[in-house]
Amino acid sequence: MRYRTLAGTDLSLPVITFGAWAAGGWMWGGTERKDAVEAMRASFDLGVNAIDTAPIYGQGTSEELVGEAIRGIPRDKVYILTKFGMRWDLAKGDFAFHSKDNMGKAIDIYRYAGKESIIKECEDSLRRLGTDYIDLYQIHWPDSTTPIQESMEAVAQLIQQGKVRYAGVCNYSAAQLEEANRYVDVVSNQVPYSMVKRGIEAELVPYCLEQGKSILAYSPMERGLLTGKLKPGHRFGEGDHRANLYFFSDENLRRTNAFLEKVKPIADGKGISLGQLVLLWTLEQPGITVALAGARNTEQAIQNAKATDAELSSEEVAFITAELNELELVK
Repeated sequence: MRYRTLAGTDLSLPVITFGAWAAGGWMWGGTERKDAVEAMRASFDLGVNAIDTAPIYGQGTSEELVGEAIRGIPRDKVYILTKFGMRWDLAKGDFAFHSKDNMGKAIDIYRYAGKESIIKECEDSLRRLGTDYIDLYQIHWPDSTTPIQESMEAVAQLIQQGKVRYAGVCNYSAAQLEEANRYVDVVSNQVPYSMVKRGIEAELVPYCLEQGKSILAYSPMERGLLTGKLKPGHRFGEGDHRANLYFFSDENLRRTNAFLEKVKPIADGKGISLGQLVLLWTLEQPGITVALAGARNTEQAIQNAKATDAELSSEEVAFITAELNELELVK
C-alpha cells in the first residue's frame, strides 16, 4: 500500500481508503454484518489503515460495524473518518429525500448541521465506533438553513475538546470551502469523482491545489459501473439505489463497457482487474489525495487494496484519458 499525507495534518492515509457506505447496507439492498467486518479487517491486514464512514450509512449500522472491525487494534494504528449533518431521526434543516431503512421502514432524510445537532452526532458516533476521538470529522452535505460559521465553529469546539483531530467537508464548492476555512482549518473536501464524473476538474481541483487542501474522491468506480462486471439487461436487487441512475441504463452500460474494452489490454498486461486499473488512473489525477473504495466482502476488499501493487506510466495514463474523452453517456 502507498500512503499520502492529508494536507496540513499528520494523517498518513492509504491512497485507497476503505469506504463503508455499502457496508452499512442502506441503499445497497441490505448488508451481511459478518462479511462487512471481515472485509474491513482484510483491508487492514493489507495496509488499509483508514476507514471512511457516516452515521447515515445504515442509520448507525456502518459506524457500529467499523467499531467492531477495529476492536483490538491499537487506536493509533487506524484512522477513523466519519461525518455529520444528515439526520433521519429529526425533521429539521434541508429536506433531502424519502428513503427506507434496512428493515424497510420509511424514513425522511434531512441535511442539518446546527451546533446542537453536531455535538449530539459526535457523541453518538463516538459511542457506536467505540472510541474517544475521531481523526477526520466531515460535514456530509451543505445545509442551507444553517450558517457555515455555526457549523464550523461547532467542529472547532470539538477539536478543542479533543474529540476530533481535524475538520473536513464533503460535497462543498470552492466558495463554500473558502468560507468554511475562515472558522476552522479545513484540511480536505470529499467529493464524487470518477472517469465518468469529472466536474470537479474545472474549479474545485485548481482551488484545492492552490490552497493546499486535500481531495478525497468517493465513488471512483461509479458504484460498480467501471468494473466492467455489469452488462446491459442487469437488474438490481430491491432497495439498490443504482436501479434508477442514468449511469446504469442499458445504453450507458454498452458505451462504458466499450470504453473499458479499449483499456483492458493495459490491465491484462499488468495482471490486474479493470476496477484496479480505474483506481490507479484516479490516483494519478491532479489534486486527488485519496480514493475511497467500498467493499461488501473480503474478496472485493483484497482486490481494492492490492490495486497499488501495480503502477501506471504517464503514457498509459494519457492513453486511458484520451480514450475516456471519447466516451459520452446519455442522460
